Amino acid sequence: MFKIKTHSGSKKRFKVSSKGKIIRAHANKNHILSKKSRKRKRGLRQTTLVDKTNVSQVARLVPYMF
Repeated sequence: MFKIKTHSGSKKRFKVSSKGKIIRAHANKNHILSKKSRKRKRGLRQTTLVDKTNVSQVARLVPYMF
């Protein structure tokens, strides 16, 4: 059986937690930050879990992560 190529962009953006869930960063934290409140920017710093509807898509992009 052949090896599946890993998507280069995805391997930089996703990590797996100790319980096997996929972790991602929040969007909207790169530019045009002056109009966003301190509280909103502070919340965007935190990581979050990938939604269950997208887990299979991410798993296909990064097959050897799990």
